[in-house]
Amino acid sequence: MLDATLKTQLQAYLEKVVLPFEIVASLDDSAKSEELLGLLNDIVSLSDKIALRTDGDNSRKPSFALNRPNGNISLRFAGLPMGHEFTSLVLALLQVGGHPSKLAQDVITQIQNLEGEFNFETYFSLSCQNCPDVVQALNLMAVLNPNIRHVAIDGALFQAEVESRQIMSVPSIYLNGELFGQGRMEVEQILAKIDTGASARDAEKLSAKDAFDVLVIGGGPAGASAAIYAARKGIRTGVAAERFGGQVLDTMSIENFISVQETEGPKLARALEEHVKQYDVDIMNLQRATALVPASHAGGLHEIKFDSGATLKAKTVILSTGARWREMNVPGEQQYRGKGVAYCPHCDGPLFKGKRVAVIGGGNSGVEAAIDLAGIVAHVTLIEFDSQLRADAVLQNKLNSLGNVTIIKSALTTEVLGDGQKVSALVYKDRNSDELHTVELEGIFVQIGLLPNSDWLKGVVELSPRGEIIVDAKGGTNIPGIFAAGDVTTVPYKQIVIAVGEGAKASLSAFDHLIRS
Repeated sequence: MLDATLKTQLQAYLEKVVLPFEIVASLDDSAKSEELLGLLNDIVSLSDKIALRTDGDNSRKPSFALNRPNGNISLRFAGLPMGHEFTSLVLALLQVGGHPSKLAQDVITQIQNLEGEFNFETYFSLSCQNCPDVVQALNLMAVLNPNIRHVAIDGALFQAEVESRQIMSVPSIYLNGELFGQGRMEVEQILAKIDTGASARDAEKLSAKDAFDVLVIGGGPAGASAAIYAARKGIRTGVAAERFGGQVLDTMSIENFISVQETEGPKLARALEEHVKQYDVDIMNLQRATALVPASHAGGLHEIKFDSGATLKAKTVILSTGARWREMNVPGEQQYRGKGVAYCPHCDGPLFKGKRVAVIGGGNSGVEAAIDLAGIVAHVTLIEFDSQLRADAVLQNKLNSLGNVTIIKSALTTEVLGDGQKVSALVYKDRNSDELHTVELEGIFVQIGLLPNSDWLKGVVELSPRGEIIVDAKGGTNIPGIFAAGDVTTVPYKQIVIAVGEGAKASLSAFDHLIRS
């Protein structure tokens, strides 16, 4: 199952296993069960502390559980955890085998002190780059607390469950049989939902912090760069981010970040965070800014308020809140979000295998999505508002060569239709004739660009008609001591490498402001 190189790498990891445990497989006579058995045999051959049993009787087949002799862990993979989930498997093997996690001790204690019964199920796809974060978080929680149970389920392999629960977006997380959440979640986010007093405690701690010299709002490439450049100056630096990594976490393949030939978004996001952690930076994750109160006088402190109730103060602020997917804003879109309306073709595409879908948008992202989906689904309808596609010629040539793709130009999507549970059709208007047309389908992937995350700054910081923060050549805004960088600003060409440079520039400008004032 595993090639020689991967076996060698895995064996090196498994040397860190200190506690014996067993893998209990539940198998049938399917080809996937045979593949899984091959993988599990490879694993146990690489460590004398791991045993394999094949007498499991779990109803989900193929699947396997990781059990310690004392039986105080309930952790299961339903399916073959390869692709993006292979790392989740390796981490689970290490953690069940007694290797400590890198999680902060206060978070570990919080998990261990949780009371009640928590039966989690996570549906993932092997091509989803956000799913491993959820799977790894819940696996670790199951290792730390016997009251927490987790099974990670490959939605593409267990289609009957996906259909029954009408799952059209991954990761989809269920707690005690009820939908708990969808999309990328980290340990802290999960804890905030099940430990209801945690948010108030955290907000109180944040509000008690001393003022920062530089406070960065946002943890994407621009924010990470700004934090590093500020910390290197030896000044008190903080980063408050809704999710560290930002939009990069939703990016599949990155091939234009100079000096890195190829990487994936979540991998780059982790590298950015690890780089920031090399310096004395106070990282405050899961904090969504809701208001900016500028200093009332020269030399005063700016104040940032957060959704959690926390308030932070700083001598200078760098706004790097990035951007989010632009929505169609048509009837039915919000009602069927996660029920057929999706924004990440790489994550959710496998759930639509053999079905009919539409891609909204004829730029590079839309055409790339249509090409990828065409290899999975029965048929793709690409809908473009303009009279011509805007994607690069090489992408258009590839798209035109596919036999299961229909391209509709000069079309305006007007409505998403459904049966109350899931998407059933899309309505568009022919912009040349104003005639309405209905396309029957099961999925809609929206790829029409980005919107700056600046709504909370309206009326405070000067914004462009597009909602971008207006900045000067040094990253300065109209308010002294307030700077901005990255996709949230008017700087053209929204690229990771540009955001990194703009973050550094804004940070140097903030430092210059501090020493001059």
